[in-house]
Amino acid sequence: MAIHPTAIVDPRAQIDSTASIGPYSVIGPEVTIGARTTVGAHAVIEGRTTIGEDNRIFHFVALGGMPQDKKYAGEPCELVIGDRNTIREFSTFNIGSPGGGGVTRVGNDNWLMAYVHLAHDCVVGNHTIFANNSQLAGHVEVGDWAILGGFTVVHQFVRIGAHGMTAMCSVLFADQPPFVMSQGQPAQARSMNYEGLRRRSFSAGRIAAVKAMHKALYRDGLTLGQARERIAALAQSAPESAADVQLMEDFLARVSPQRGIVR
Repeated sequence: MAIHPTAIVDPRAQIDSTASIGPYSVIGPEVTIGARTTVGAHAVIEGRTTIGEDNRIFHFVALGGMPQDKKYAGEPCELVIGDRNTIREFSTFNIGSPGGGGVTRVGNDNWLMAYVHLAHDCVVGNHTIFANNSQLAGHVEVGDWAILGGFTVVHQFVRIGAHGMTAMCSVLFADQPPFVMSQGQPAQARSMNYEGLRRRSFSAGRIAAVKAMHKALYRDGLTLGQARERIAALAQSAPESAADVQLMEDFLARVSPQRGIVR
């Protein structure tokens, strides 16, 4: 185990023998760090924080701090981080809160740039990219393969669907469905993330189905209920896109009438 002599590591912390801890870092008693994970200098990892394997945690990161929630009274909440994530300088991830399930969760293979903030009870999927200064308020959900442009700000309880993308300085007050690209303050839907889908080897047929979903949601003047009916029918006419249609259906089924989707 490579622990720098200036690091302060509580003896109760569970650190894999192949992990490394950099100079002046502080590791709390309820922290678990998996194999081959590296922690840079001056990092603080506290609270009930579990970190998986092969993560790269850079200098001055703060993980597992108490939620910024006045109702929090010391309950045993957690931060859980998966495998192969890159977490860059000055990022801050808080533990969950009792009112939101108690767990802030980050999946696998995410690229989280400098100054990213994940508030309490956020759920981040796999293969996401958060550019510098992306900020999530509490209870936000971000799906797999989503990309957040620099300085993106997301209101509490908002969801960003899989394969979506936000432009720099976007502010989201409403849910962003899968595949959608948004931009603005407040954010508005601009297109679908077609180039991202091509890079992920989506076939022409699957991309055509995504275009049809975009048309139903944004081009034909339909209500959300009417758009959902049309989208559901795509599973019959385009069988290879059934999983993509189901992804959209599942997301839209959870949209709050008060919040709606980005328009």
